Amino acid sequence: MDKQWSNKLKERFLKYVSFYSESIPFVDAFPSSERQWDIAKYLYEELKEIGLEDVSIDDNAYVMGFLPSNIDKEVPTIGFVAHFDTSPDYSGENVKPQIIENYDGGQIVLNESLNMILCPKDFPELSQYKGQTIITTDGTTLLGADDKAGVAEIVTAMEYLVANPHIKHGRIAVAFTPDEEVGRGADFFDVEKFGAEWAYTMDGSEIGELEYENFNAAYAHIKFFGKSVHPGYAKNAMINAVTLAREFAAELPQDEVPELTDGREGFFHLTQFEGNVSEAEIQYIIRDHDMDQFNARKELIQNITDEMKAKYGEDKIELEMKDQYYNMIEKVKEKFESVEIAEQALKDLGITPNIKPIRGGTDGSRLSFMGLPCPNIFAGGHNFHGPYEYVPLESMEKATQVIIRIGEIVAGE
Repeated sequence: MDKQWSNKLKERFLKYVSFYSESIPFVDAFPSSERQWDIAKYLYEELKEIGLEDVSIDDNAYVMGFLPSNIDKEVPTIGFVAHFDTSPDYSGENVKPQIIENYDGGQIVLNESLNMILCPKDFPELSQYKGQTIITTDGTTLLGADDKAGVAEIVTAMEYLVANPHIKHGRIAVAFTPDEEVGRGADFFDVEKFGAEWAYTMDGSEIGELEYENFNAAYAHIKFFGKSVHPGYAKNAMINAVTLAREFAAELPQDEVPELTDGREGFFHLTQFEGNVSEAEIQYIIRDHDMDQFNARKELIQNITDEMKAKYGEDKIELEMKDQYYNMIEKVKEKFESVEIAEQALKDLGITPNIKPIRGGTDGSRLSFMGLPCPNIFAGGHNFHGPYEYVPLESMEKATQVIIRIGEIVAGE
């Protein structure tokens, strides 16, 4: 990618991360945070400015646009999707990116006063980007490469195709979604309006990733209700809600947690624990690639709840548990050319495909079950959802080129 387009891509990404677009879990509103409208409205105007057609923003903050075909023959309409919200796991407010040009392969000081250092010893994959341009945080927020890198790549690819009509392609649909990070990014996605036979989420991590398997996912929100009594007179009278919550957590397998699992291994992830004697609550996300094991995990949560209700009383525990998304492979294999074309695009650009299951999910997970098969392609970032997040500019350039090349392959070029 030449310097002009590389700079466009970089500046576009830096603009996007300046928007505070953190989503909020466990709320009824959609999108979950009003602040997501700011970037949605910006993207709506930007898609019109770069020359896409039928650009729209709906009442739920979904932004769509279309690049018309420039060939005479009929080919499948394909799509590209990315989300513009950022994770509630770490603050995304007032992001101050740092740009490290010609990275020397050593430590990157994110924040000297906080002693925050991005180090190859802790993050070995960093070493492969020696000599490249690395965009990091300042150690106080996440970066938002998940998934504003994907948004920037899609918009830049569309702008490039508009500016270079000699590159042949069929009709291409693009969409940008809210609330992916809280498992609701596809809730109101209009698949019929999008009109693609298949699509790709640009929401993977390091260069080369191509994914079409993901976790089955659910969340569990458990509330505990105690009885507060003066501790000096509490024997046989007090019921401590925090103790109930701890007892519940201890019943789950202690080695089936994110920090002790990898590959296709599932887990229970305790994401929140708060309370006092009178009332406490814990929140879990439940993940497994295998549907039978996924259902067994949910059954265990239910069984622990039932046993503790029998022990302490029906009114002492409340469980809300809900599925979030499922493993997309069941639907992607029905349009497996989507994977084959993406793999070919990577190879054509000299990128080694890294095909592996996603230890997470994307909007594409649910979209696949809504009739839009949707494999996931790398967007380039690393260490999502925290202050050590970074993205190499060169990986973003390659992702942009992959989008363009996929369009060419579908057009028969």
